[in-house]
Amino acid sequence: MGKPKGLARYWDLITVIALSILLDAVIFLTPESFIRKVLGLVFVLFLPGYVFITALFPERKELDNLERLALSLGLSIAIVPLIGLALNYTPWGIRLTPILVSLTIFNVVFAVVAIYRRKDAFEPWIPWVTLEDIKRELEWDKASRLDKVLTVILIIAIMASIGTLGYVITHPKPGEAFTEFYILGPKGKAADYPTELFVNETGRVIIGIVNHEHRNVTYYVEIWLVNLTYDFTTNETIIHEMYLMDRFNVTLPSIPVNIEGNWTPQFETNYTFKIDKPGRWQVWFLLFKDREPPIPESCLKGKNCLEEKWRILEAINGTIQSLKLNVRVKPLS
Repeated sequence: MGKPKGLARYWDLITVIALSILLDAVIFLTPESFIRKVLGLVFVLFLPGYVFITALFPERKELDNLERLALSLGLSIAIVPLIGLALNYTPWGIRLTPILVSLTIFNVVFAVVAIYRRKDAFEPWIPWVTLEDIKRELEWDKASRLDKVLTVILIIAIMASIGTLGYVITHPKPGEAFTEFYILGPKGKAADYPTELFVNETGRVIIGIVNHEHRNVTYYVEIWLVNLTYDFTTNETIIHEMYLMDRFNVTLPSIPVNIEGNWTPQFETNYTFKIDKPGRWQVWFLLFKDREPPIPESCLKGKNCLEEKWRILEAINGTIQSLKLNVRVKPLS
């Protein structure tokens, strides 16, 4: 089979342009598809270096096939981070769309340059490989039996390495599992919290939860009213009073962390409370996952619940995920 002629002389570079545009369409139309992972792997690890090397060395005699393959992979690994570094100093930043557009432009521009350079080359390198070319490249007829066995083993090892790399990239480990737990002021902002109230005046906050645990989770939220002091001589927290104000639970599915667009809430609920005693109080919001530790009946009836002070002490130590609101309650007169 002879060398290709006409547009077929540029089939590889035309394919690069087509694959780059196809990946753009796949990402925007079917962002969760397997095709995106496969094309993305080739798009990042091979195409940028390939078009760059082809544009620099259009002549066959300048590089052999193995050198072109190695340089295409190596330069791709170098080019992509450099493009990302350049984007970091632009208003667009390192996000999916700017990276995708930048790499597509890079691939298309250098593919066009490579087409122009190949057209004027005396003996252009065209990746049109036949079985005879492979045998000649490997010197198969002249090789000993041992060399043939080692060559086959090397080819299998290379294919296995590429397959392993592809699997690792297309099946990444899930990110760190965590839960977002927050309270906002009545206007939905991290401001204007009800930190000063009169006796029995209504305080309003928004409680929010976002599940990034990679599984469905039932969350149990407890709200405690606590009066405590800290003894600096003994470095000890002393809890004088604590009352269970409210509790609820909610089951949420896991959602991925969105690093591309604006942050959006998953679960939020308005919560109002009143404090009927003047003084300096702390309103503690405790979050439990999957199961809630039992609460004594006396606590459920609104009694002073000092036997459960371990909850607050563990929240202070960070063992229990929690939030705290300091509230100064003033008498009416």
